[in-house]
Amino acid sequence: MSDAPIRYRSADEDSARWLGFPFRPGDIVISTRSKSGTTWMQMICALLVLRTPELPAPLIELSPWLDWLVEPQERVYARLAAQRHRRFIKTHTPLDGVPGDPRVHYVVVARHPLDMAVSLHHQGANLDRARLAELTGRSVPPAPDGPRQPVERALVRWIDADPDPSAELDSLPGVMWHLRDAWARRHLPNVHLVHYDDLQADLSGQMRRLAERLDLEPPGPDLVAAATFARMRARADRLAPDSAGVLKDRNAFFRSGRSGQGSALLDDETRARYHSRVAALAPPDLLAWLHRAEA
Repeated sequence: MSDAPIRYRSADEDSARWLGFPFRPGDIVISTRSKSGTTWMQMICALLVLRTPELPAPLIELSPWLDWLVEPQERVYARLAAQRHRRFIKTHTPLDGVPGDPRVHYVVVARHPLDMAVSLHHQGANLDRARLAELTGRSVPPAPDGPRQPVERALVRWIDADPDPSAELDSLPGVMWHLRDAWARRHLPNVHLVHYDDLQADLSGQMRRLAERLDLEPPGPDLVAAATFARMRARADRLAPDSAGVLKDRNAFFRSGRSGQGSALLDDETRARYHSRVAALAPPDLLAWLHRAEA
């Protein structure tokens, strides 16, 4: 959302695909970190826009992941150009990597970083990496998956790692980079921050709040019910982001991740080390909002 967006690239994403994208007034860009409620927010937007719990197509077709290299750019652009409903588009790119347009709404979903990291660890075991490499055209096949380390150990390593945040956006520095940038823009009328824990605690109220911010009609009980975790998991075949077959198990994508699960896995010393690290990566008011479940 800057005059000169930052370019973010990974093995299967490239934010340069946003450059030149022809926005329409009212477009909704859903910008999240991985395993932070992306599909949940896509479903909420689908329900608020289309006004029916029976979606007319799989969610990933209704709400394409624009910068995912698995699908050719021209095909994604063409599908979005053909849509006649109000568009809602997925990205894992921070807002400073997406062109800014005052006619467009930008929704950022935040989740407690420790909970996100736990879900990300479990998601890693559900990816068919050979299939992903084939689809993105990587010439070197991925190494065979070795024995996976316990989630507790993986979480500690994730807390202590210190990569370039712009290169590894799902690292702790990368997560805080994404959220810090969105937090600094929260005063803008077209930037909307949503907390994952608020969706869990009051889905109906959060859907009504978002509908008001997006100038949409408030949801009825049928639409709220369709956005519950249980209902979404029951329809994983149409809602999981897996048009290309990169998930080993679509039902496992909707793993029941509880708020507070990440912090509960840590001892007091490691938990204190986590808080010391994030205090150096984000302002206190953002951290108070992000960590409210610990208060």
